[in-house]
Amino acid sequence: MKRNQSGITLIGFILLLAVVGVFAYMGMKLVPMYSEFYSVKRSLADLAKEPGAGKMDSAKARSLFFRRMDMSYVESVKPADFKIVRNDQGMEITVDYEVRRPLIANLDVVGHFNAVQQLRTKDGD
Repeated sequence: MKRNQSGITLIGFILLLAVVGVFAYMGMKLVPMYSEFYSVKRSLADLAKEPGAGKMDSAKARSLFFRRMDMSYVESVKPADFKIVRNDQGMEITVDYEVRRPLIANLDVVGHFNAVQQLRTKDGD
């Protein structure tokens, strides 16, 4: 009775390990970028829940937002990326920024993130 061997060869295992390793390495570069973005979105949502958020002074809104960014260890968002536009319902805050991380040799991973939050006055609800 002849038995056929089944399984993976050493070379196949090494190639599989290399492919899995590359994807794991890319994940280690991408996950922090997205976790920062979710911290930005959460901070904007928390800012919208502040009492009198729609009537808040622009400087105070900026200060509260960047204080939350410091607490969340977000370093990618710069003051130039933070824009406030007043409208008849309150104000709209836009955070538009880009993150660039080195990947392998001269290849970079670039992420462009945009978060918008409307801060309404009580009248606009």
